[in-house]
Amino acid sequence: MRQYRPRMSRRFTYLILLIAVVTLFPLRSPAPFVFSPGDGWTYEPLGGGGKWRRARAKEQIEVAQQAFDSKDYSLAAAASKYLLRTWPLSDYAAEAQYIVARCLEIDGNDEKAFAEYQKMFETYPKSDKLKDVFKRQYEIGLRYLNGQRFKIWGVIPFMPNMDKTAELFEKIVATGPYSDVAPHAQLRAGAAREKQKNYPEAVAAYERAADRYHDQPLIAADALYRAGISQHKQTQTAEYDQGTAGQAIATFTDLITLFPEDKRVPEAKRIIASLKNEQARGNFKIAEFYVSRKQWNGALIYYNEVLINGGNSPMATVSRERIDLIKQHLQTTAK
Repeated sequence: MRQYRPRMSRRFTYLILLIAVVTLFPLRSPAPFVFSPGDGWTYEPLGGGGKWRRARAKEQIEVAQQAFDSKDYSLAAAASKYLLRTWPLSDYAAEAQYIVARCLEIDGNDEKAFAEYQKMFETYPKSDKLKDVFKRQYEIGLRYLNGQRFKIWGVIPFMPNMDKTAELFEKIVATGPYSDVAPHAQLRAGAAREKQKNYPEAVAAYERAADRYHDQPLIAADALYRAGISQHKQTQTAEYDQGTAGQAIATFTDLITLFPEDKRVPEAKRIIASLKNEQARGNFKIAEFYVSRKQWNGALIYYNEVLINGGNSPMATVSRERIDLIKQHLQTTAK
């Protein structure tokens, strides 16, 4: 036993040294796919010898761009990441960052691609690619709005998520509120909230679009219409109250007043009439309740509201008759 323990100790020491050598100095496989720390798996032709790494940033970006143009997106991403690590302040870093994001988008990793595009604004605010980046982020948001699933751990498709989708559009607006896509992104943020039936948040998003882009008639009119529709939808839910109907009427009235030539004006008028009839019906029920309690002044208030909101409805005729009867009753009682 005394002679056995030193042998075991030496073997264990050799094993530790071997593991350290393999870890610190990884061997390259002769296969076309090669793993490198920091770059991951990349494709290299047999005999290539890792020639995609260059000694200068200008030459490195040429390798990345050539790989991208050849649709070798794995190599393009690896070459770009190498440039970003080695020459983060070079004139070619912004282009490398853009290629990394493009490769992720092409590979279907839209959420990661959006985040990598966002780094362009934070790190390279003078890049000539920013206009295109806004457009690509907006298109990513549209895919999620149209039902594309977010991925768990960036791998497993899970389900559509309108919260995250709205946040993507809001981030576009926050980054470039007066970019070409920002007004449309603000509208789509509202659309995402509307899809999840979060009507108050949808209305808020649409109202921000109408307010911020009031000098763009197409955007402002669309925002008012969509806000009114969201308010109208809310009146049909359990959270309905008379105030919501009044807000919808006010929003559609703004649309009609500010944009009288808009093709949706007739529909807005029809919805207003419908909402006013609904308000009249609600006020009539409240008035009847007060009558049942012989609270005549309260009944008069709500019968008059029926006349204001639904002056041409059958309930208005009944309300006028009830108002006359209540007044006569009050006069008789006063004597």
